Amino acid sequence: MNVDRLRPAVLALAAGALAGVLTGCQKGGSAAAPTAPAPAATTTAAPASPAGTTAPPAAPPAVTPTVAPAVKKPVVAKPPAPKTSAPATATPKAADCVDSPPGPDDVDPDEFALYRIEELDPSTGKVNLVVQRGAWGCAPKDSDGAPFVGTGEESRWALDQAAYVTATNPIVTSTENQRIGVQELIDWVKAHPDSGLVFRFQVGDDGAIHQLEEVFTP
Repeated sequence: MNVDRLRPAVLALAAGALAGVLTGCQKGGSAAAPTAPAPAATTTAAPASPAGTTAPPAAPPAVTPTVAPAVKKPVVAKPPAPKTSAPATATPKAADCVDSPPGPDDVDPDEFALYRIEELDPSTGKVNLVVQRGAWGCAPKDSDGAPFVGTGEESRWALDQAAYVTATNPIVTSTENQRIGVQELIDWVKAHPDSGLVFRFQVGDDGAIHQLEEVFTP
């Protein structure tokens, strides 16, 4: 083949190809333009903490409680109980009796000497005891018992006719108190006025005597 014939043909083909390329670039610029970079992915940033707001503190580390060792309570020795000796025989105190007419502070609060009985209207349900207050005197050495020493004037005290009454010698033949009725007491006192027998008494809510017990004297 003749080389000189081929050269003009090759050059014509190359020129045609180049013209085609240039024509494509003019019609669609995008084809010739370099590929634009893809837009970067939009990332939403977390809003910044406002000024003055501090991040929450980290949780404190767990603290293991320290257990204090048990302390034994000191044992306090009890002092030994004082030794007690056998009680001595009780002896009367000087204040237990009077050797002179008793004063107001010496008067026995719940005993009196009975002298007489005054009957009242039966509708009252009571009788009057004529009595004298006093205190126990000191017993002489040659006597069997102490006397009851009266003081002040005689007074009257109401006795309920349903009262609990006990008597001993000489009203009844016994050294121990025996239950008797109020009428039996009235009869004996009428037969033996001004005897001065000593009685212990208790008063009820109405102010009248509801319990009367004779005190035995030898």
